[in-house]
Amino acid sequence: MKRILLLSLLFLSVSQLSVAQNKVSVIKASSILVDIRDGDNLNKGAWKIAPAANPDIYKTSSKSVTFYTDIDSISFEIDPKVGTYNFVILLNNKDSARTQIQYQIPYIDKLRKAKQYNIADERYIPEFTYQSQDDSTLLKIKRQFKLDSVAGHGNEISKILNLMHWVHNVVKHDGNSSNPTNKNAIDLIKVCKTDHRGVNCRMMATILNDCYLSMGIKSRYITCMPRETNFSDCHVINMVYSNDLNKWLWMDPTFDAYVMNGVGELLGIDEVREGLISGKTLILSPDANWNRQFSQTKENYLDKYMAKNLYRLQCPVNSEYNLETIRDGKEITYVELLPLDGLEQTPQKSEYNNTKIGVKYIYYKSNNPDLFWSKPE
Repeated sequence: MKRILLLSLLFLSVSQLSVAQNKVSVIKASSILVDIRDGDNLNKGAWKIAPAANPDIYKTSSKSVTFYTDIDSISFEIDPKVGTYNFVILLNNKDSARTQIQYQIPYIDKLRKAKQYNIADERYIPEFTYQSQDDSTLLKIKRQFKLDSVAGHGNEISKILNLMHWVHNVVKHDGNSSNPTNKNAIDLIKVCKTDHRGVNCRMMATILNDCYLSMGIKSRYITCMPRETNFSDCHVINMVYSNDLNKWLWMDPTFDAYVMNGVGELLGIDEVREGLISGKTLILSPDANWNRQFSQTKENYLDKYMAKNLYRLQCPVNSEYNLETIRDGKEITYVELLPLDGLEQTPQKSEYNNTKIGVKYIYYKSNNPDLFWSKPE
C-alpha cells in the first residue's frame, strides 16, 4: 500500500509539474491593435488581434519581443533552440486569440545565400519598352495633375524625388484594399478621393510609374518577392532611370523612400540588394514613413522587410499606361530575375491564358542581372 501511495503521489507531482510547464499566459485587450517591440524597434499598431487565426503567428529574428495591448503587455526572451512561444490575448473579456511567436533565421542571412547570379545566361527575354511621353493618355495625366509644377524647376533628381513625394502624399496606402478595375494614375487617384480609400503598394507604384512616363522619365515598377513561391506578403517599388547619373534609382512611393550609400549618393535596387548582402553602409531617406503616421528605420525597412523581399524581382516588359487594366484579348509579359539559389528555375518561359477575363500572361525567367537592369534606349 505504501508503494502504491508513493507511486500515486509521484504521478500526481509529475502531472502538476507538466501542467505548470504548459500553462499558457493570458493578457487582456479592448482594442484589436497591438504595438510590438521587436528587439530595439517599437512598431506602433503593427499587429491586429485575430481570434479566428488559431493561432495567429508572429515571426521574428530578434532576441526579445514584447506585445503591448491597450491594457496589458507580455515579453519573451527568444531562444532559437526553443523556437516557438505561445500565449493568449483575451479581447474584450470574451474572445480568446491564440497567439504564437516563432523564431526564424534572419532574412539578411537568407538573402546572402542569393548573392550568385549568372551573367553568362543568354536565354532570350524580350526587350523592355517605355511608352512615349507624347502618348495622349500620358499628356492627359501631365495636364490634369499639373505635373510640371509638381516636379518643379530643379534638376532631374529633384524632379524625380518631387514626383515620388507627391504620389506618397496624394494617395493613402492600404495594403488590404482590393484593386480598382482601372489601374492607371487618373482612375486610381479618382477612386481614392471619391471613396475615401487607399490602395496597395502595387497601385501606388503604378500611379508613380504613369507620372514618370508622362514627364519623359523612364521607369518600371518592380515586384520584390521572397524566396518562397507561395507567400502572403511582397512589396512593389519603382526603378527610375536618371540620365544625369546614368543609372537606375530606387523610389518607393508607399514609404516615400529612397536609399543612399555612405557618402550620400542615390542607389538603385541592384545596388541596395548587393549592399545588404555585403554589409555596406546604406542610408534610408530621413523622412521615410508610412501614411505620414509612422517613421521608417533602416533596420526595419531595409534589414528586415526589404531583405525578405529582394530575393526575387519581377517587372512587366512594357512600361505603359493602363498595362494591368483587364481588357479582353490583352497580352501581358513579365520577366523575373532570380538568383541561382532560387527555388523554381524552370520553365524559363511559361504562358497562362485566363479565359475568364480574356487575358494571356507570359512569364520569362533569367539569372542574368545585366539583361534585367538594361538601360533604356
